[in-house]
Amino acid sequence: MRKQIAAANWKMNCTYLQGEKLLNDILSAKVSLTPAQEVIFAVPFPYLIMAGSEVANERGYFVAAQNCYNKKSGAYTGEVSTEMLHSIGIKYCVIGHSERREYFQESNQVLAEKLNLCLESEITPIFCCGEPLSIREAGTQNTFVETQLQESLFHLSETDIQRIVIAYEPIWAIGTGKTATAAQAQEMHAHLRAVLAAKYGAQIAGNISILYGGSVKGNNAKELFANPDVDGGLVGGASLNAEEFVTIIKSLKV
Repeated sequence: MRKQIAAANWKMNCTYLQGEKLLNDILSAKVSLTPAQEVIFAVPFPYLIMAGSEVANERGYFVAAQNCYNKKSGAYTGEVSTEMLHSIGIKYCVIGHSERREYFQESNQVLAEKLNLCLESEITPIFCCGEPLSIREAGTQNTFVETQLQESLFHLSETDIQRIVIAYEPIWAIGTGKTATAAQAQEMHAHLRAVLAAKYGAQIAGNISILYGGSVKGNNAKELFANPDVDGGLVGGASLNAEEFVTIIKSLKV
């Protein structure tokens, strides 16, 4: 069975003490995970070591960086490399979140470079893709997202493509309170898997976890995750509420 993942993206939220309390509150719920389930906390850079320490003895719980730079090292003041992340034990990194694409103009080529560096540093990329409202309204979302995969992922070998996680974000549903219906989510996830299958074969495509990321909440997670091609969620605002995120974790397929 593919990994079923509840990934929390804190974005630029929480002070250190608030973040520490949030983690403690979630972990104190003692949600026992099956071997096919994982929980990942994508926390701001200053909290990575703290979060890593909090989850160190928790089976199936991991920490992710929210971003990395597309160069290995050098005179890039303020940036963080994958080697740095690896050196503090980080196992996951979010790549190409829609906010990074929109606010920082990250291109598909830059994201391909980040993916390569993550894999070199033994970090699993959580690669984000998805369409804005204008593309959805035009009915061209399938082609739009397919291009994102082709330009950022299709240089990877059959071995390396299986080392990534994909997160589909309908950008029009992030932070807006709007959510793609369960049927819309399944339709796009199935399309993404078909695109991967056309390039790498059905068996390999069937091994890649694809998360849904668009206003996932405690009251809709179970319906979304029940879809056969939806392998969990990349959760924003709801992950800042311990009780709600625990409900989302419990909604993962077993």
